[in-house]
Amino acid sequence: MSVKLRLTRIGRIHAPIYRIIATDSKSPRDGKFIEILGTYNPASKEIVQFKEEKINDWISKGALPSDSVKKIIKLFKEKSA
Repeated sequence: MSVKLRLTRIGRIHAPIYRIIATDSKSPRDGKFIEILGTYNPASKEIVQFKEEKINDWISKGALPSDSVKKIIKLFKEKSA
């Protein structure tokens, strides 16, 4: 099983909010997932919730983050610095 860190959409029509999740690479975008790792609101560019330790743990285990998740991690590190 190949694990990916990616976004799944929640929220309303025209007001998306995304969860950062760890999931099997073959599962659909809004399908089953292993763990919720954070929440991101693109309208306000605000990371509502972010579990940095768990994200780093998954990456160390070999999970591959998607391009959008990489950008969110970079954004979080810039804001926290």
